[in-house]
Amino acid sequence: MNVAVIVIVVAVLLVAILMSTSLRLVQQYERGIVLRFGRLLPAVRQPGLTVMIPVADRMRKVSIQTVVLDVPSQGTITRDNVTIGVDAVVYFRVDDPVRAVINVENYIQATSQVAQTSLRSVIGRADLDTLLSDRARINAELRDVIDAPTEDWGIRVERVEIKDISLPESMRRSMSRQAEAERDRRARVIAADGEFQASTKLSQAAGAMANTPGALQLRLLQTVTDVAAEKNSTLVMPFPVELLRFFEKVTDRQTDAEVPAVPAEDTAAARPSELPDGLNGVVPIPDVAPTVTRADQEDRP
Repeated sequence: MNVAVIVIVVAVLLVAILMSTSLRLVQQYERGIVLRFGRLLPAVRQPGLTVMIPVADRMRKVSIQTVVLDVPSQGTITRDNVTIGVDAVVYFRVDDPVRAVINVENYIQATSQVAQTSLRSVIGRADLDTLLSDRARINAELRDVIDAPTEDWGIRVERVEIKDISLPESMRRSMSRQAEAERDRRARVIAADGEFQASTKLSQAAGAMANTPGALQLRLLQTVTDVAAEKNSTLVMPFPVELLRFFEKVTDRQTDAEVPAVPAEDTAAARPSELPDGLNGVVPIPDVAPTVTRADQEDRP
């Protein structure tokens, strides 16, 4: 009786062990690749509970989730001979679990190495300005380059992005000076354009005021109104220049009327050209020193 119980217990334990080794659980985000005596079975085990032959079958689970691979910083030289450091991130997932297990030993490490070498090659074919201004094109090109060799491994690269670009300190200073000079140039152009437009408008306004004499007076009254609205204690009144010119013309007319007319005979007599030659109305003074005699010296006190 005791022997029979022991046999039953042993048989139950063996069945339990066989059941535990033959039943495997595959998660929803996984796929199972089964090798029977070293040969690949064509059927891929789907999520759920699957039965395998003990000892004969070996199953390897492959995750089909998107893997985020961080590519370490790579020091490279651009096409215009600028040494920079670039790091990126690669998003990929297993599209074919069979090829990911059979064609490559470790698909994550292999994808990482391909991403590093591809990053160096793509950056080396682009110049610095393109790398800084057109990252979308660089990312797309980098994705195509990485996806080409990984396609045979059943890997599909979904997205590649450049995270950071490390520039030398001297290059940063040069770019800062260049950007500052560009901003200064745009500011000067904008200021000059504003001055040109303002001068054009002022010229048109001056022409309109010149054609309409009352416009200047209206402008004067408007200026007085604007100044008086501030409630200042002192009011500065601009004086029109046209009024000064009017008084100047009136004064010139009065001066011309008061000056007597000179007869033509007197004018002709006073002309220096009709005097004898050498005089011309001026008596020459000889440049001779006066002679002082001895008697004159004795008469002096």
